Formats: sequence, structure tokens, C-alpha cells
Amino acid sequence: MTNPMPVFFLGHGSPMNAIEDNAWTRGWEAAAAAAPEPRAVLCISAHWETQGLAVTAEQNPSTIHDFGGFPQALFEVEYPAPGSPELARRVRDLLGPAPVRLAKDWGLDHGAWSVLCRMYPDADVPVVQLSLDRTLDAQGHFDVGARLAPLREEGVLVVGSGDIVHNLRAANFRDPTPVDWALRFRDRANALIAARDYDALVHHERLGEDAALSINSAEHYLPLLYVLALRREAEPIATFNDDVFAAISMTCLRVG
Repeated sequence: MTNPMPVFFLGHGSPMNAIEDNAWTRGWEAAAAAAPEPRAVLCISAHWETQGLAVTAEQNPSTIHDFGGFPQALFEVEYPAPGSPELARRVRDLLGPAPVRLAKDWGLDHGAWSVLCRMYPDADVPVVQLSLDRTLDAQGHFDVGARLAPLREEGVLVVGSGDIVHNLRAANFRDPTPVDWALRFRDRANALIAARDYDALVHHERLGEDAALSINSAEHYLPLLYVLALRREAEPIATFNDDVFAAISMTCLRVG
């Protein structure tokens, strides 16, 4: 490729976005339409945590309905995108010598398929997931992300799927009014991203109470670090879907 593929961080919010039409889902659709057609997608989702690195290596990954309490229509959604064992092996090679398990016991969780079914509804783009290795600290996740950089030249769209602000315990879904600390941290994170202050974002525990409340458990935040690690010098970054719903941010980023 003459130009590298962009990289996306997608605030995925509720899995109901897979079947609802709203401003956020239209934002994902528009983002995909404006990007080059990828050869494949590598997704780092908040919803696959492992001890050690793993990458999906199935030819036909299953659609995982990893949630409860939602309408039956959501459980009936299938996203039959093919996998890519070839890409899985490429990811393993890029991340070596650290061991990377080629996993055939996972599939596509809702952090992946709930957004990709809106971006690529024909399910004709191969999708591979990379797990979040929870033995790593935040700097380790950032460093893993940086090692994926060659994929951008190979037609692979790297997608981090989570939420920069994600605190379900503090969210009142009957009243979606954003809580003050979530808005403040959303604004602070956006400013740090624009300033390329990745060290502050990696060491988020130093950012005070707003960050502690917003990140709460880090699995939804960590995919952001993979995306930031892939941003090149002077490369543009654009924000969209920059809303806070109760205590969850829908903020999305396009790098490149």
C-alpha cells in the first residue's frame, strides 16, 4: 500500500447499538465509509482478557453473546465474518519473542461485532481479535500496540474497542445525564490525546480522582493505548461520537 491504513478507537457503549439506529451507529458507519477498504480487521476489545497474549486463529469465528438482560433480538444477531489464521500468525510473529497463543476457543465478542456489524454489515472483511493480556501493566499494553505498526502498511485496519470513561456502578441508565467527573475526564483525556501526552495517559493513576472514577476497571480504557501507540509523528487525529452517556463515554478516534 502507498498509504498506511487509519487506526480507530471506538467507544462501543451498549451492545444494543448493534441493532439500534442512532447518532453513534451512524458515526461508525460514516467512519468506515470514509476509510479505505481493509484487507482485514484486527480488533483489541475490552471483552477478551487473558493471562498471556492470545490471538484468534479460527477460520470461521463464532459470534459470542457475552452479556445478559437484553432483548432476545440482540441474542439472535450473528456476525459471520471470516477469520484469518494467516493474520493471526502474522500478529504472533510481530509480537514475538513473547509467546502468543493461537486461540481456537474464542470468537468475536460484542466489543468487536457490535461495532463491526455497523461498519461492515456484509461481514465480508476477515476479523481477528487480539486479547488484553492482564499480566501487563499499561505501559506494556502500549508497547504491544506499537509492535503492530507494520500491519498498517499491509491493509489491516486496527480497531481498539472500549470506552475511555466506563463506570457501570456509577451509571444510572434511567437518567443518561452525564455525571460531572465523567465530563471532566472526557475533556482532559481529549486534551492529552491532542497534546500527544501519551505518558500521562499510560500512567492514568496519576491523573486524580476523575480518572480513577472514569477508568474504574481498566479493560475498557486499555484498547485506547494500542491506538495511540500506532499514531505516527504529525499524523492527524480526529474525534467523533464525543458524547458521555451517564458514566460511559462514546468518544471515538480516527488516527490517520
